[in-house]
Amino acid sequence: MTAITVLAGGVGGARFVRGLRQHLEQLDAIGAGGPSSITVVANTGDDLWLAGLRVCPDLDSLMYTLAGANDEVRGWGRVGESERVSAELTAYGVGWPWFTLGDLDLATHIARTSMLRDGLTLSEATERLTARWDLGVTLVPATDDEVETHVEVGDPVRELHFEEWWVRHRAALPARRFVQRGIETAAASPRALEAIAAADVVLVAPSNPVVSIGTILELPGMRAALSATGAPVIGVSPIIAGAAVRGMADACLAAIGVETSAAAVASHYGARSTGGLIDGWLVDDADAASLPALEAAGIRTAAVPLWMTDAAATAKIARDALALAT
Repeated sequence: MTAITVLAGGVGGARFVRGLRQHLEQLDAIGAGGPSSITVVANTGDDLWLAGLRVCPDLDSLMYTLAGANDEVRGWGRVGESERVSAELTAYGVGWPWFTLGDLDLATHIARTSMLRDGLTLSEATERLTARWDLGVTLVPATDDEVETHVEVGDPVRELHFEEWWVRHRAALPARRFVQRGIETAAASPRALEAIAAADVVLVAPSNPVVSIGTILELPGMRAALSATGAPVIGVSPIIAGAAVRGMADACLAAIGVETSAAAVASHYGARSTGGLIDGWLVDDADAASLPALEAAGIRTAAVPLWMTDAAATAKIARDALALAT
């Protein structure tokens, strides 16, 4: 059994993991490669309390996408949604009117909140929620503690929850810095640490390197686990030809002084041989010129098409990432 652990954010991470699952299913169908397992360590920095409910955007995007229940047109939420409850909440002046939760999605948040109120950890609640679906992967939160990403903006400085900065303002307010509230007293979840320690390969999905992967890495215990694992750690670039594959990662990178390029993000993660995160880095063909410098820095590299245009293309990306681990 080959154990694969993936560090991932929401929508982009979900699509990558779906492609990885398809690739492994294809290998299994032809009797090649042997059985494999996938554990996804999901970012929880986007989590928030809203209208008394615990909302976990990245965990839910992963769950819905892998279950085949996501809205492919919007890119988030459940397919076939209605929004009657959100409309009623807005009429009562409750919640964020610009952060619309569908009725089916709200059922997930109600169920999760009920489990948390009953004393379950977020990992335990996630296990119960995902048991409903045939995901083909094990989904675990990066931490069971409440660590929420906030953004400092403006002059005078004020702090917004990341979702307000991202969804309401579309990252148009220049970010001074990102703050993980509660991280000082938090810890990486035991299940996440176990998945990294037991992995044969660790993959870093093409998720936002600052507020998705970066938040996972800042959890106490996480970097030590990645440093200690005997598995190769292979990253897939979320940047192609100087632009973010999804979302507004460029605004996040600018806030921490990192150029929006595949090579700069790889350097930001750093070579594991010199105390960084990654052993290998997959870039798009458009960024092939960066390979010699990255190789010289101790990072194995390869250039392949990285646009996740469909399931088949994404499965090939996952295949190439795994090939770089060997």
